[in-house]
Amino acid sequence: MHAFNDCEFARLLGIEIVEIWSGGARAVMETPGKANLMGIAHGGAVFALADHVFGVAANAGGAAQIAISAHIRYLAPATGRLEAVARRVSETDRFSVFEVLVYAGDRLAASFEGVGLKI
Repeated sequence: MHAFNDCEFARLLGIEIVEIWSGGARAVMETPGKANLMGIAHGGAVFALADHVFGVAANAGGAAQIAISAHIRYLAPATGRLEAVARRVSETDRFSVFEVLVYAGDRLAASFEGVGLKI
């Protein structure tokens, strides 16, 4: 887990990986200092959190993977401490699909789908 917390970009945003398991990972990020003009977390920060935990989950299982597709749906304003949970939902010999749910407290703030290519 320590190696995944050494990511320079994730450190810049204050993203911390708190749990890793086979096919999944969980990360947290505080939103102060990452607000848009509306006073809520910038969509780019929310995307970066989801994308990072997707990458960690995809690469924690052995085969190295790179993202080839990512899609996010913003569902509610994101404020305070965000938690992102990634889990593998499908896998072939070449690809993996991950779902990431981003929570702001008890509220689902965003859902993300990432596709990884095994290299």
